[in-house]
Order: sequence, then C-alpha cells, then structure tokens
Amino acid sequence: MDFTLTSEQEMIKKAISRFAREEVAPGAVERDRTKAFPLKIMKQLGDLGMMGLPFPEEYGGAGSDTLSFAIVTEELSKACGSTGITYSAHISLGGAPIHMFGTKAQKERYLPPICSGTSLGAFGLTEPNAGSDAAGTKTTAVTDDSTYVINGNKCFITNASFAKFLAITAITGDEKKHKKISSIIVPTDSAGFKIVDEYEKMGLHASDTTELILENVRVNKANLLGKEGEGFKQFLQTLSGGRIGIGAMAVGIAQGAFEKALQYSKERQQFGKKLSAFQAIQFKLADMAMKIELARTMVYKAAWLKDQGKPFSKEASMCKLFASQICMEITNEAVQIHGGYGYMREYEVERMMRDAKLLEIGEGTSEIQRLIIAREIGCQ
Repeated sequence: MDFTLTSEQEMIKKAISRFAREEVAPGAVERDRTKAFPLKIMKQLGDLGMMGLPFPEEYGGAGSDTLSFAIVTEELSKACGSTGITYSAHISLGGAPIHMFGTKAQKERYLPPICSGTSLGAFGLTEPNAGSDAAGTKTTAVTDDSTYVINGNKCFITNASFAKFLAITAITGDEKKHKKISSIIVPTDSAGFKIVDEYEKMGLHASDTTELILENVRVNKANLLGKEGEGFKQFLQTLSGGRIGIGAMAVGIAQGAFEKALQYSKERQQFGKKLSAFQAIQFKLADMAMKIELARTMVYKAAWLKDQGKPFSKEASMCKLFASQICMEITNEAVQIHGGYGYMREYEVERMMRDAKLLEIGEGTSEIQRLIIAREIGCQ
C-alpha cells in the first residue's frame, strides 16, 4: 500500500485545509452556542465542487475517490464537528445509496442536486425502536396501484431539514409472513411528510438532527431504490461506507483538540516553566499524537480498500471503533491539559469533547462494531 497522496489528493487537502481554517473555524464557537446550521458553508463547499466529490462527473460530481472524501471530512471536522458530520452524512448517507443502487433515471434526477449542494443528502433508517437493531424497522410501505403508501417514524436523522428528498427504509412485504425491507426515495415536500426539529443534544449543536413523521405519504413506485427486499443489504453497505466518514470525523476532531492542547502547553506557565517542559505533559501529548496517526492510517486503509473495490467492511468497523474511542480519549486529555480553562467554551476543547461522544454511537455503536469485527474474523 502506497501512503503517498496523489497530486489531486494533495491539492484537495491543501485547499480544504485553508478553507476550514479561514471559513469554518472562525464561527465554530458561535454556531455551537446559537445552534446555527452552517448553510453558508455548505453552499461554499458546493461552489468548490466538494459536495459531489466522489460521484461521477456525468451527474455533476468531481469523480474523485473515498480517500479524498475522508480527507475533506477530517479537515472540516478539525475546525467544526457539526460541519464535518453535515458533510459526511451528505455524501455517505445521502448521495451514496442513490449512486450505488439507483437506476440511471434516478441518478440523473437525484444526484445533480446532491452534487451541487442545492439539496443536502440524508438517509431515513433509524427509528425509535430500531437503532442498533436496524432490522427491527416498523415503517411500512403498502402498495396501492402504482404508488407506495408510507406510514411510520424515523429519528435522529441528519440533514433532513435541508434535503429535498431522501431514501427511507420501510417494510414492503407482509410483516407477519415475509418481512421485506426496501429503500424508497421520498420527496420531503410530500403530503403527510413532517420534519420535527426539537432535539436538545449534548454536542454537534450546529448540525441538523430531526425526527421524521410519515402519515399516508404517497410515493410513486418508480422511486423504489433497487428491488423490493434489498433495503437491508443496501443499508448495510451504506453504513460501511459511512463508518469511514465517522472515522475521518473522529481523526479530525482529535487532531483539532491535540493542536489546541499542544499550543496551550507551550504558552501556559506553571511553577516557573511552560507546561510543555513537564515530562507528564510531554508523555500525554506523545500518546495523543501516536493514537491520532494510528487512527488516520486505519481510516486511510479502509478508504483505500473501498476505492480498490476490495472488501472493506471489517476495516471500516475497525477504523470507526478505534478512531471514535481515541477521539473521546484525546479530547478528554486536551481538556485536562487546559485545566480550568479547558472547561470554558472560548478554549474550544470542551466543545470538541462534547462533539466526540456521538462518534461512539452514530453509524453503529462501539458494541455493534465489535460484533461486526467478531463476525468478520470468523467468531460466528
């Protein structure tokens, strides 16, 4: 495996790093405080050609790769976790299912708005009683001539308030005799479709997290993604790709917290010398740097495998699990190094610590990742 980035990847990294530093980071504290969605930033990313980064050029994308997507997600998350998760979900949960499973007609209709950023990407999977057990879906789509009539609830859905359409999972077969989960593209302005934005979250305050209520929502059967009954397989593949995004997010947030802690340790004086001169602090920072580099390598490997068309489910779960755990650990250490100031919003590491926790939960909890890894290594 060659760890050297291509000239295109280097160019993307340099451009997005500068953009994140100049356009994303300055407003991160205020967005967290006011819960203001980074819509302007998303539009700017669209202008930069980043919103359709890994999708084909024929649909308005940039024709790039998963590794480039991971690089962009990391850099954005380093500056602002809310911006990072908005972007990651847009690509990996919103655009990816349509790209992977949609017909040519569906791609021609739905991918261009995704690639331009005029519609943000979202995916309606999680339900009040179907989180880790996503196969426990209760939302139904009953056939009525040429339409599906959809009823059900979805929760914790990212970006839905800014999506013109999204794929949702629903039962299309007889639940008692033959439960078939399918994916259906649903316009968010459909009659009976309601988006509720009332969650009070621990972190990622500037990201959009909503509940979806579907009451007799009618959708043409042409909006079926793939074939009936393929929804379970589809969302497993979608989540595997999404875990690379979560891993990249975790690396970015951890890197941001590490850099804040390193900078503070060089400036803060205690007992007549800088914090960075104390061996205890040096060891903390060394361990933080090592774990971030390991996590980044794991994310890059999972992305590389996906780009090579090789199996990557195990590596995606590994990178997501490890990166999210070290992110939580590193943000905690960053707060500790800052002491009392780390508890204050203006120093930003407390926000990073709050944002980090979701990464151990979203796209499959740490416990679910261990089950996947155990299955992949032959334990089951």
